Amino acid sequence: MARNEQGELTSIWTPANIITTVRIVFIPLFMYCATLARDTSGALVSPAFAIGSCVLYILLSLTDKLDGSLARKRNEITDFGKFLDPIADKLLVFSALLLLLDEGYVSVWAVFIILFREFLVSALRMVASAAGEVIAADQLGKAKTAVTMVSLCGFYIAFALESMGVVSVANWILGISGALMIAAVVLTVLSGLQYFWNARKIVFRV
Repeated sequence: MARNEQGELTSIWTPANIITTVRIVFIPLFMYCATLARDTSGALVSPAFAIGSCVLYILLSLTDKLDGSLARKRNEITDFGKFLDPIADKLLVFSALLLLLDEGYVSVWAVFIILFREFLVSALRMVASAAGEVIAADQLGKAKTAVTMVSLCGFYIAFALESMGVVSVANWILGISGALMIAAVVLTVLSGLQYFWNARKIVFRV
């Protein structure tokens, strides 16, 4: 149990932190399955691994907000959770992005822009925290995250369908996922600029 008889937290291993840890542990398994779904030429050769990586990624994506919501609902917010949850979120996104980059489905510029924005926001939050201020997630940032996750899930749904021979539907979903990825990159730029604008007084403080 994470609490004692007085209701005080006695362990970092709250249900929310356990979910976050499990999510991180299963990300390499997702990458392994996604890799085994293709041969050395990049062609999909294993429906089982393609479907497995798709299901696993969707399940991991669905837990993206579950741990945070659970921690707030149970009043079990810990520093360990604050440290681990952003790492899990970024690993989940970039594991899929790097695989898609390797397979030629996203451009290196899309990955660079998303990565640059994450570094920028993390740096801004560190500076703000040192100044005793908090930069909360805004609506653009939340929209960026949602569109990115839907796009990434769409890619792996398309791969699963393609591996099963449902090529026409797979191509249709790939087209939508590609368009959503472009939208995600645009939202990434806009939300990054908004974060910087909101923190401008902190960054340029003498």
